[in-house]
Amino acid sequence: MIKGPINKDGVDMVKMLEGVYRKTLAYNDTVMSCFFILEKDAEIPLHDHEAHQIGYVLKGKIKFITEKGEFIAKEGDSYVFDSFEKHGAKMLEYSEVVEIFSPTREDYK
Repeated sequence: MIKGPINKDGVDMVKMLEGVYRKTLAYNDTVMSCFFILEKDAEIPLHDHEAHQIGYVLKGKIKFITEKGEFIAKEGDSYVFDSFEKHGAKMLEYSEVVEIFSPTREDYK
């Protein structure tokens, strides 16, 4: 269990996909925060997971794809994906995002 304070500059970066990088920040058994660096034109395929996901775009612009349609999130925007809601993304610009997952994602520890 990592509680805090956790500074993103002191956390190792994990390459998840080409152009998609994650730093897992503070978490406990029920909630987790992560910082993502997303390079322009990187793509995250349609997927789902148990955790609810709430994000906040610090920089950039991202096109999100769901089974219900698409939307663009840009700097200052937030968004949510419910548990097992299919979603994917294409980075329209270099982007930085903070995302919160509940429950904690075991695969991100």
